[in-house]
Amino acid sequence: MTTADTDGEHSATDGGATGTGGTAGSATGTGGGGRTFGDIRIGSVRGSAVGFGDHHHIVNAPRGEASCDPAYEELLEAVRQLAADLERVVPGPEVQALSNELASAQDEIQRTGRAGVGRLARMRALLQDASASIGMLASGVAVGQAVGVLLGG
Repeated sequence: MTTADTDGEHSATDGGATGTGGTAGSATGTGGGGRTFGDIRIGSVRGSAVGFGDHHHIVNAPRGEASCDPAYEELLEAVRQLAADLERVVPGPEVQALSNELASAQDEIQRTGRAGVGRLARMRALLQDASASIGMLASGVAVGQAVGVLLGG
């Protein structure tokens, strides 16, 4: 199967079991069971799921937050609070870098229920870099403490 994305359109081609195929959006060939594949063209698909071939089971449900252990839930809440507080701080390069990392961490924890060790280490370093700007924010201290617990020190 080949997919192509050009100018917002998604096209799919299935060359069949023989491996013969044409250009994106058009294929002919004989697949299993002697069937012949014709043109397959999909316009714009957003917020949906599409499956090709036999025996597919498609589930298209809203994605919720992944469940996580209490330490990550505490970190997530602290990250949210610090991100909100940073909106009121004069933005400098250190604050901007920390803000970007907090947004990525929040997304990762919501999707997977945890944050990787590398991300936690980056957050710790960025907290230290931005300490002059955020030193008086209780939310910054809370994130630092939560990261320290998860990194073991």
